[in-house]
Amino acid sequence: MSSAELAAVPSRDTAMSETTKPRLSEAQVLELVQRLYGLERSTVRPLPSYDDQNFHVVAPGGGGEYVLKVMNSADSTNPTMIDVQTRAMSFLQEHGIPAQTAVRNAAGELMNLEEIDCGFGCQKFMVRLLTYLPGTTISTVPYTPQLLYDVGKMAARMDQVFLKMDHPHLSALQRDSFIWSLSNVPLLEGYVYSMDGDPLQEVVKVVIEEFKTSVLPRRHAFRKCLNHGDFNDLNILVEPDQSGDYRISGILDFSDMNSGHYVHELAIAIMYMMIQHPDPVAVGQPVTQGWESVVPLNPEERDCLYLLVLCRFCQSLVMARHSVRLQPHNEEYLMITARTGMRILRQLWDLGKAEVEKVWFQDGQGRVLVGDGDK
Repeated sequence: MSSAELAAVPSRDTAMSETTKPRLSEAQVLELVQRLYGLERSTVRPLPSYDDQNFHVVAPGGGGEYVLKVMNSADSTNPTMIDVQTRAMSFLQEHGIPAQTAVRNAAGELMNLEEIDCGFGCQKFMVRLLTYLPGTTISTVPYTPQLLYDVGKMAARMDQVFLKMDHPHLSALQRDSFIWSLSNVPLLEGYVYSMDGDPLQEVVKVVIEEFKTSVLPRRHAFRKCLNHGDFNDLNILVEPDQSGDYRISGILDFSDMNSGHYVHELAIAIMYMMIQHPDPVAVGQPVTQGWESVVPLNPEERDCLYLLVLCRFCQSLVMARHSVRLQPHNEEYLMITARTGMRILRQLWDLGKAEVEKVWFQDGQGRVLVGDGDK
């Protein structure tokens, strides 16, 4: 499966209503790519999506492959945010990190606000054509310790590059009401009702309270940065290298970017790498070691990492349940991560912080593992 298979899995803010998600027909997509980008006689194929709509576009005669991304009508009202995200993608590419970039249209613009009727009357949707990246999602290959190490290292490198980025509207990433930011875990309280009847509901409530009492008072010690915010197993592409192992060949979907902290990105990466691993708890050690080879954790960040991973599982579970209430016909897709996440959250909770940290931060002789800081 290539980047066109699961490209740019979109932003997962508070769940969108049925009328905000674009539902373009193939004919409407073909008209867009021809009128805006001059791609005549192209073939298009829909891709899985959450709140937006994505299409694999293949131009004839070797004209290239692309991903057409049509943003939902709610997010399309914030072109400044989309512009910052688009710049971030290009900035990473310029600094040697493989990311999709936006293709300029016939008018020289990187994005277009289009008025389209998807069956709910005319609405405005932001449209971008993104470059194709080769590879398969990391979710489809074996998770070796080296590959997990590389995931942690790539996440840290990415956040370091973000710190160098300049844009007149970086303040747009200070998303105080963004439900998927690990700075905003208490916002989950407004959605926990979606889990009524689920035995994990009480665990989620306790995790939220522990975040407020154990993380918030120590957050002043967390180092700030910009976060990709969704460094998951469907947003990381890999390709086989000459030795038969896999290397990271692409990073997708910057719709969840936000102003956050280094340790947030690490917690998110660990959580999502657990989803497909046969021994989820073991994932934390190689991912953290890869991260610390670039950005060693300080004591406060290290002490809060376990709870932040739990918080990300809670975000995934609660918002998936909430989304299913709004889009019951899309339950299979919306619950992809949450179904496995429920089991792993319970496992981590039952083991407890001390036991999990023995796996993440100690070697077989009980010695504490620290990052080597090679930059």
